[in-house]
Amino acid sequence: MDASGIFWLFAAAFGASALGGVLGMASGIFIVPILTLLFGVDIHVAIGASIISVIACSCGSAAPFLKGRLTNVRLAIVLETATTLGALTGVFLIGIVSTEFLYGLFAAILALSAQQMLARRREAPDTGAPDAASWATALRLHSSFPDRAQGREVHYQVGRVPLGLSLMYGAGLISALLGIGSGVLKIPAMDAALRLPIKVSSATSNFMIGVTAAASAGAYFVRGDIDIGIAGPVALGSVAGALLGARLLMGLPADKLRLFFVIVLALLAVQMLLSALGVSIPGGPA
Repeated sequence: MDASGIFWLFAAAFGASALGGVLGMASGIFIVPILTLLFGVDIHVAIGASIISVIACSCGSAAPFLKGRLTNVRLAIVLETATTLGALTGVFLIGIVSTEFLYGLFAAILALSAQQMLARRREAPDTGAPDAASWATALRLHSSFPDRAQGREVHYQVGRVPLGLSLMYGAGLISALLGIGSGVLKIPAMDAALRLPIKVSSATSNFMIGVTAAASAGAYFVRGDIDIGIAGPVALGSVAGALLGARLLMGLPADKLRLFFVIVLALLAVQMLLSALGVSIPGGPA
């Protein structure tokens, strides 16, 4: 690939990663459509590059979130056990499903995630006493974070951990198949099932996605779907964009962040659905 192509890959990954960092999804959910629709890359190679960018993006954005106390580390460790098991399950399905099915599955997941995020627009902190018999209380998962937009400390409680673990298994499985870092499912799961504030969901998801991606990266490398000429500039752009996205997230109001999340997911869902149906998109691959 020439220097111009490398530059545009870097620029696209930088923008995608900055956007993904704000939404807590790394860059994978955006990198796959960009590489397939704009650069004409085969979807399996695009997923391989996305997996590498997801790992780089997670490493790049974790530190600012930890410093800002947005990441619930204890919760991340608990949920990651289920997500990693799901990712390892998905590895066994790689290469079995068709390209059209992958596009269609991607579109369905995006649409479902947008619907779930839109259904719960307002965040009200739970000020009642936590359930002493719940998993979250036993594992000491309840916490708080400083909300820069509101200028105060926000306390929150974690709910329905068993349901969250089930959803995380599915998120890991889809991550291995699509290379999206599973944040696209983790955030709605944490938002709807665990009832976490959107900023905590985004930061905790960013902390987790690198581990999930690493669980399936080896399989893509063995299958020859990791093209260094594409994955290299994409990973570099992802690290730079992730640092910018992490800083933007900490200053954004929760309601605007949620609405932005829904709009982006809906647009990507339409694009991937058209690809699944064989409809040609201007600027995309033939």
